[in-house]
Amino acid sequence: MCGICGELRLDGAPADLAVIASMMARLTRRGPDHGGSYSDGALGFGHRRLAVIDLSVRSNQPMVDAELGLALVFNGTIYNYRELRRELEAKGYRFFSDGDTEVILKAWHAWGERCPERLHGMFAFALWDANQRVLFLARDRFGIKPLYWSRQGPSFRFASTTQALLAAGGVDTSIDPIALHHLFTLHAVVPAPRTILQGVRKLAPAHWLRLDADGGEVEEAYWRLDATRPDPLPSEADWLDGIHERLRLAVKRRSEVADVPVGVLLSGGLDSSLLVALLAEAGVADLRTFSVGFEDTPEEAGSEFEYSDLVVARYGTRHRKFRVPNDQVLKRLPEAIDAMTEPMFGQDVVAFYLLSEQVSREVKVVQSGQGADEVFGGYFWYPRIAAEPSGSRLARLAKHYFDRDHAEYLRMVQPAYAGPDPTSPLLEALLEAPGADEVLDAILRLDVTTLIVDDPVKRVDNMTMAWGLEARVPFLDHELVELAARCPPALKLREGGKYPLKAMARGLLPDAVIDRPKGYFPMPALKYVRGPFLDLMRDALTSRAGRERGLYRPEYLDMLLAAPDLHHTRIQGNKLWHLALLELWLQRNVDGAPAD
Repeated sequence: MCGICGELRLDGAPADLAVIASMMARLTRRGPDHGGSYSDGALGFGHRRLAVIDLSVRSNQPMVDAELGLALVFNGTIYNYRELRRELEAKGYRFFSDGDTEVILKAWHAWGERCPERLHGMFAFALWDANQRVLFLARDRFGIKPLYWSRQGPSFRFASTTQALLAAGGVDTSIDPIALHHLFTLHAVVPAPRTILQGVRKLAPAHWLRLDADGGEVEEAYWRLDATRPDPLPSEADWLDGIHERLRLAVKRRSEVADVPVGVLLSGGLDSSLLVALLAEAGVADLRTFSVGFEDTPEEAGSEFEYSDLVVARYGTRHRKFRVPNDQVLKRLPEAIDAMTEPMFGQDVVAFYLLSEQVSREVKVVQSGQGADEVFGGYFWYPRIAAEPSGSRLARLAKHYFDRDHAEYLRMVQPAYAGPDPTSPLLEALLEAPGADEVLDAILRLDVTTLIVDDPVKRVDNMTMAWGLEARVPFLDHELVELAARCPPALKLREGGKYPLKAMARGLLPDAVIDRPKGYFPMPALKYVRGPFLDLMRDALTSRAGRERGLYRPEYLDMLLAAPDLHHTRIQGNKLWHLALLELWLQRNVDGAPAD
């Protein structure tokens, strides 16, 4: 796990090593263990390392294979690297390190553009082939690892974070109006390749991008998720047994492929609790678990400790729990915003940031339960969508999922950002694409391949890596997701959703954890906005910077400020918080960025 960056000059001029240094400085927290750079004429690489596999200097990056004429910067973990290494050794390749980084170098030489298809894990990497004068970038199937890029004249730059690209200077920081519509319709999700900034783009999940030194460019998808029924259709028992076996293997791989201890972020929900159970079942000794909670409000509890404590008692984990008072949340909120590569509305963002700070003092790697709800139908809006008697796939999704319809969006933004609805056509094309049998098949496929990427998955990566902590997400093992995507939605939605996981958990977890109502990582102060939290949001939105930015209509803003607790989205987000978060993110990450 690391931070990567680089520059390719398409006019043949030497890469700017000062630019590389500026970007690396903003990536230090992602990789506190080592920093290195590499240049080859028009190409420059920078890398910050978090050492997790092969802790020796042999796996430092940028990694150069002089014999093959290749150089690489890589962020992530390849869980099948040992199997790939054996296959490559049988082809005659010789290795000088013991980690997964070098396997990617040899895989490119052996299989070229097909190499990402062979990688099982989470990854974002950039590889320079000096023989072909080609820069090749690739991102994992679910975008677990980030990869942003920008162009400044003849320079192509990439980095793990938006902030690193901004530090290099010259980025067009004007607001992308299409991305703005996505952001406020899909609770902060801006599907690739766009971001909220015109001058910053991101490589889509399951895609690679090839740039030739003379300016030639090709981008392709290397994987797509099939959500159709197999023929013959397996029995219910076969589905449950297959999912259990795939998840068991995914959890085991994410525990064994590390040269450091691996813990679990234990929320008290079914997903993370099941990870603890499966790790214990696999024989992991001295299992470390971590939980965080916040102050209650009259409307909502601020922690789920009563459930996580049951799991700790069942498996005797070495457990740490942290309760964070609201004054600390308010004090530390700006730090969490600084760590966001893009604006994030999820109220648990501060929770993950503060929890990661504590956890990083004890371990370098954790497993986390993100993805289970999207893969196995755990959210409350899925059965509501399935119960709709008629309507297109898009109409059903919009009715139960969109934060605002287009009419409200037009009432919210200034005329400069108004226009036709760009979000509905995009989602309609994705929902109607071949390869999904039922409405819910298409919606779950959209969620796991597009929406989750830029909401919970990005949130967890950003907040953990801000403290040099690697988060692994076994529920997004692509072989597990492929199996679950073909499973009938009715089976997944049984018993309120996630039935295959609930069936698996019987006997492994206390029934109180399995049968509890679906919970969310609670951060009540950002849902029920009042007191100093309301003051913070009002100050940001009415500041000189906010007024001059001119995003929001005053009458819409006044409506939210007058009664912030009365205006929530369909999926329980606070609308005032959404507006304030974007403004705070722009003020902290963009307003002071160098222009050139």
